[in-house]
Amino acid sequence: MPRRKTSAKKLSIRNRDVAHPLPLSPPWVLRRSRGLQILRLAPFRKLPWLVHGFSTRPGGVSQLDARQVLNLSFVEWDTRENVAENRRLLQAALGAESFALAPLKQIHSDVIHLFSAAPAHACKGDAAVTNRPGLLLAVQTADCVPILIVDPKKRAVAAIHAGWKGTLARIAEKTVGRLRLEFGSKPADLLAALGPSIGPRCYEVGAEFVAKFTAQFADAADYFDETRTGEEPNPLQWLNMMPPGHQPPPRNVHLDLSKANRSQLVAAGLRPQNIFVSGLCTACRTDLFFSHRREGAITGRSMSVIGIRQ
Repeated sequence: MPRRKTSAKKLSIRNRDVAHPLPLSPPWVLRRSRGLQILRLAPFRKLPWLVHGFSTRPGGVSQLDARQVLNLSFVEWDTRENVAENRRLLQAALGAESFALAPLKQIHSDVIHLFSAAPAHACKGDAAVTNRPGLLLAVQTADCVPILIVDPKKRAVAAIHAGWKGTLARIAEKTVGRLRLEFGSKPADLLAALGPSIGPRCYEVGAEFVAKFTAQFADAADYFDETRTGEEPNPLQWLNMMPPGHQPPPRNVHLDLSKANRSQLVAAGLRPQNIFVSGLCTACRTDLFFSHRREGAITGRSMSVIGIRQ
């Protein structure tokens, strides 16, 4: 029986903020399951032993701005009971009710954990790897880049939380190294999915970030786009110099975190065609995702998970 195509209209999520179709490229699929909408990657779905998904905002039992949301982190405005129920709903939607969830206490670092079982308490760190079935690795985001990696040959997986600090510390590249060390993974065999995160048009940072990244990455200039600040370079900048000859403060720039992490994965040996970037901006699409940059402290967290079936 031929597979029915999903129209753009069916993928359109409407609310007071945004009312245009979700721009999904072909490898990415948004599926509704048990009342939740889960973003998944087609090449990952071809592996019958793999469980994965990037959660979205709608659904759940938490209440935010008079709407039900799937908040998956223990934030101050929500109750622990709500979060626990939301996590149960997510696992049920993925068909992973029997999995042991292994989230991290994220600290914007390059700390990577090897899990052979779910820890009794959340470990401090920002990435995890495993080859044990029945364990669901998880990272939580509200603008940072969630990265899921799978080794189809060694049956090993990884979950990464990459904010600007973790990106600067090369956490994506180091996680690939950890997969090689622990499981003998070959980078050319790995598949990587970079989920929804804040896009470059919305992620304005101080000009000092250029120096920070340039000191670490040879291609750092590609991560920034000054023209999106809306200002043009002033060829007569010396006219604006203030006594005693100091230049005006440097203007801000825009940072593309997904591009920076994709570059790290390529540098680590992944094939460019095996790296999939969702291209979805959390700050632009607060109908579907949480965004700390746009909404402030009173927002939730999405969860990106990956695991191996028994």
